[in-house]
Amino acid sequence: MTEPSRPADDALALPDDAVLLLIDFQVGFDEPGWGERNNPDAESVAAALLGRWRAADRPVAHVRHASTEPDSPLRPDGPGFEWKPETAPAAGEATFEKSVNGAFLDSGLDEWLREAGREALVVCGLTTDHCVSTTVRMAENRGYDVWLVADATATHARTAHDGDRIDPETSHRVALAHLDGEFATVVESDELE
Repeated sequence: MTEPSRPADDALALPDDAVLLLIDFQVGFDEPGWGERNNPDAESVAAALLGRWRAADRPVAHVRHASTEPDSPLRPDGPGFEWKPETAPAAGEATFEKSVNGAFLDSGLDEWLREAGREALVVCGLTTDHCVSTTVRMAENRGYDVWLVADATATHARTAHDGDRIDPETSHRVALAHLDGEFATVVESDELE
C-alpha cells in the first residue's frame, strides 16, 4: 500500500484519479429499527466531499445495497432502496448494486476500476462496521490504496455475543481502529485535498 504524501499544511495529496466511493447512503437507513446511530453529520460531510470531487472533476462511484431479506428496508422494491438526496448520483456517475456486505462481490465495481486503471479509493458510507469495513478490507486485499473518511461514516449500537450493549460511537471507533494502518489510512474529510 502506498503511503500518501503530506504537504506542509498536513493535507493529504491523493492521486488525481482517486475514486470517491460512497457506500449505501440510502433512505432505508433512516428507519428507526436500526437503533441508535452515531455521527448524524455523516451524510452532510459526505455530500461536501462529493461536491469537492465533482468540482475537481474527479471520479465518483456510488454503491447501494439491494437486500434479499424479506423485511429489510433496503429491498429494491421498497422506498428505502432510494439514494439519500444529498449524496445521490449525478448523471454520468458510476453506480453499482450489491446484495452482500462487500461492494466488490458480483457488482462490477472491481472490473470498472481496473478497466479505468484506478488504484486509489476514498471511502465513506454506511455502516462503518459492516458494509464499509467489508468493502475496505476487500479493496486492500485486491491491491487498492484506500483512505477511509471517519467523519463521513457512521454506524449503530450493537449487541455483543454476551448480551452487552456496545454504543454506536464505540462500535464506530473500534471498526476504524481495526482498519487503520492495516487495510486503509483513516482520515478526516478536511485532511483530503
